[in-house]
Amino acid sequence: MNKGELVDAVAKVLSTKKEAQQAVDCVFDTIRDALKKNDTVQISGFGSFKSSKRAARQGRNPQTGEAITIAAKVAPKFAAAKALKDALN
Repeated sequence: MNKGELVDAVAKVLSTKKEAQQAVDCVFDTIRDALKKNDTVQISGFGSFKSSKRAARQGRNPQTGEAITIAAKVAPKFAAAKALKDALN
């Protein structure tokens, strides 16, 4: 499922596809903004999103074998809730 298909599914519940697009965008924007502030977003029964700091580290260029430095960065992480895991199994 891609974002367009998600919007179509939400549009079945809301009045219009435009409202569904706005609702989906709002959810994604809110999660992104919270992660930028280093907040955790917990959705009961679904899971939690949090940001994780990755330290700089040494890596290798697979083509040349040359050592390179991989820069430090912040990456998003998602942990599924038990209810979601149970629903899949």
